[in-house]
Amino acid sequence: MKSSQNQLDTYGLNMGYIWMICLVAACGGLLFGYDWVVIGGAKPFYEAYFAITDPAQSGWAMSSALVGCVLGAAISGWTADRFGRKKPLILAAILFTISAWGTAAAGNFDLFVVYRIIGGIGIGLASALSPMYIAEISPADKRGKFVAINQLTIVIGVLAAQLVNLMIADPVASNATQADILATWNGQSGWRWMFGAELVPALAFLVLMFFVPESPRWLAKDGQYEKASRMLGKIGGDAYAKQTLAEIRQTLVGETHKVSLSELGKPSVRPILVIGIVLAVFQQWCGINVIFNYAQEIFASAGFDINSTLKSIVATGLINLLFTLIALPMVDKIGRRKLMLIGSAGLTIIYAMMAAAYASGVLGLPVLLLVLAAIAIYALTLAPVTWVLLSEIFPNRVRGLAMSAGTLALWIACFVLTYTFPLLNAGLGAAGSFLLYGLICFAGLIFIYRKVPETKGVTLEALEAQLAQGKVELTPAKASTAA
Repeated sequence: MKSSQNQLDTYGLNMGYIWMICLVAACGGLLFGYDWVVIGGAKPFYEAYFAITDPAQSGWAMSSALVGCVLGAAISGWTADRFGRKKPLILAAILFTISAWGTAAAGNFDLFVVYRIIGGIGIGLASALSPMYIAEISPADKRGKFVAINQLTIVIGVLAAQLVNLMIADPVASNATQADILATWNGQSGWRWMFGAELVPALAFLVLMFFVPESPRWLAKDGQYEKASRMLGKIGGDAYAKQTLAEIRQTLVGETHKVSLSELGKPSVRPILVIGIVLAVFQQWCGINVIFNYAQEIFASAGFDINSTLKSIVATGLINLLFTLIALPMVDKIGRRKLMLIGSAGLTIIYAMMAAAYASGVLGLPVLLLVLAAIAIYALTLAPVTWVLLSEIFPNRVRGLAMSAGTLALWIACFVLTYTFPLLNAGLGAAGSFLLYGLICFAGLIFIYRKVPETKGVTLEALEAQLAQGKVELTPAKASTAA
């Protein structure tokens, strides 16, 4: 496999074209990030408008989009295998547009929830299909960086939502009641503009998706070899197209177009699927999304008022963006496995320190610094690398279905995490909750050390061949040799 990869490296890749395609596809990640986080800053204001005081109703407002995420992830595999990667991404853009308008215009709580669920379906589709599409068009030695761009756009979307919330919201008195907030512009109209601002990137994504090509690997799987060859030729020229298409066809020998769920249980696929599902669940249960979704409660428990909380939330977004940028070259340089080990170990230590801070009453700035450290570690490791691994470890034939299963597991885990945090926080307190997340991160560290292979620099087809032989517990050194 080494000689094959070295030969690919000699081809003249059209990097401008690859960048253009990847950035457009990654707009799905930007909308994912914005739609996911905007609700956190708007929370005190729409809760005042809809008179939400019941914790269960508050939790449902925050987690309702996750129902859509689960549904979107569940259908992403079928739509990707049946219609390709491009058309479902266009559908996601349409759903984001509908959700942005509907959530902003909602006159009652039930309609608000319906439009949040519609946006969630878009998130579920985009979260599965954007990284998979990017992985399928990227050269092997640059695949980690290009797929990580999707995580970068997610982070940009997160930061954009945080900045929009901060710019739109008027200052709020530290002792303001829900009735006081309802009487302000924030409570009447401000929160609507926070959600409505998503219309701009949603419409841009919708228009731009009509100008990107279909995935060459799906075209080959669908029997459209001439179109696949033309697409690969635009990426790296005729020689690159010829070799890459030959490798793709080799993985599809003897296969039919139809893919059934039962194929995920085959001995050659099942161990890889288990790794993908565990990594997807771990990325959520490591607890970092609690900080984004319940930032108001976390910072309030550390002594911050609403105005200080909004500024602190923006600080988390800036740190998230900075360390995601640092992570881009590291995914291919350092490797996936090492970064995952560093991330799980780092979060284990930081959560233990956060639990100790809350337990001992050392709040304020120390908690903020620990939160920023946790986000930095996550952005550098687990956030981009999980999506890279999910997009590349599954075989060509079942990639759409397997990616759907992994993403479905991720969003179910996210729903459980988001819904249970208020209960955990009430029962265990902030100290107990973060101690629990620390234990989960330690368990993730053990799993990654024992089960996750190094995949950097290996073509998707070569990687499929190695994993099909049962090489799912390779050390980085062996993985490098196999490449």
